[in-house]
Amino acid sequence: MRKKTKFFFFGFGQTAKYFIKEIRKTKKKYSFCATNTKKSEIKYFDNKKFKSFKFHNEKYDKKLIDELIEADYVLISIPPYKKKDLVLKKFKKTLKNSKFSKLIYLSATSVYGNHNGKWVNENSKLKSKTKLGVSRKLVENSWMKFRNETKLNINILRVSGIYSKENNVLKKILKTNIYVKEKKYFSRIRIEDLANIIKKIFFSSNKNLLLNASDDKPSTNVEVANYAAKLLKIKSLRAVPISKFKNRMIKEFYKDSKKVSNKKMKNKLKLNLKYPTYKEGLRNIFNHLS
Repeated sequence: MRKKTKFFFFGFGQTAKYFIKEIRKTKKKYSFCATNTKKSEIKYFDNKKFKSFKFHNEKYDKKLIDELIEADYVLISIPPYKKKDLVLKKFKKTLKNSKFSKLIYLSATSVYGNHNGKWVNENSKLKSKTKLGVSRKLVENSWMKFRNETKLNINILRVSGIYSKENNVLKKILKTNIYVKEKKYFSRIRIEDLANIIKKIFFSSNKNLLLNASDDKPSTNVEVANYAAKLLKIKSLRAVPISKFKNRMIKEFYKDSKKVSNKKMKNKLKLNLKYPTYKEGLRNIFNHLS
């Protein structure tokens, strides 16, 4: 009887859920466990039963250690906490002694900081000055140091702005009818493509990868907002200066402007994106709006 492939997810948000949907398309037999911030319990997702263990800040259910040790693949989507990675802080020894074939840490392209709209790649200088970007950079360094010490197969994926059927600019514009006036370059990735990238990394022969996850066409927020308004047939879209926004995270986000290259990712993983630009991605979402 063929052994089931075991996944362990630190965090079970949108990315992990779409990855499960992606893995279901294959003929692989698999099981998975995950963490959540509330309580340990048996849950169901996509008609599949799984164990969900509490892990919130410094506290966790010690029963998850037995599952983690037996995992074949580990995906970490938990953001930094006080400029540290909670998984490394709490489970460094366990990971050192576990049997996993490959681990993926989901970082973010915020590590690059502001490059004034110019192209960046995996070798570019990390210039981030925002709180989130600096935290991501510190955590990346911690994982790389751990990788060098242990020789484990640890991969880092710098993820661009994720959009999906559930969370996208079309819904935001329908709700607010506004966009940020300042023109900044950003890269994006549709969630289905991100799930496929993660699958490719897990099952490729490549080791210790550092890759950007982004689509083929970095574009300004203004271009994307105007395209969304065109799809929705909205003619009265209002441009609002970033200074008018109260949300600190939005203000931090718009401090940066860069075009993130995906050439290394596409070359290493030999893949074509289902939604190579925001136009295909948003058009598909618009066609399925209820």
